[in-house]
Amino acid sequence: MADPKYSKNDEALETLLLLDGEIFPMDNGFWTKIEACRVEPNKHIPHGVKYSLTLHDKNNTRILGFDNAHAYKPKKKRYGAQKITWDHKHKREKVSPYEYESASQLLEDFWAAVEHIIKEAKLWQVRS
Repeated sequence: MADPKYSKNDEALETLLLLDGEIFPMDNGFWTKIEACRVEPNKHIPHGVKYSLTLHDKNNTRILGFDNAHAYKPKKKRYGAQKITWDHKHKREKVSPYEYESASQLLEDFWAAVEHIIKEAKLWQVRS
């Protein structure tokens, strides 16, 4: 059964689902790939959307990723509650939790992070 938190009408969900399999070339050899599909809501994917949005460099190395393909294992704390949803993001080698709110917010967060990384790369290139 779907979590009521996610059952509100998310107009961007259809857009996200239509982008499944799309690859977008970006500046400086970067490229993005989007994968998204509906799944039966469960304890790990309560919103019912399995997704992977990634940014790669010209060497095909993943630089950034927002996904829920596997469990996110936070550093152990002595008395912390364990999160069971799989939503998280990768930035280079660092993995951190991501709070999925909606497909719209996911797309907005992803493209903002992509833009930030590409701007950083351009600045780094100018300084070199």
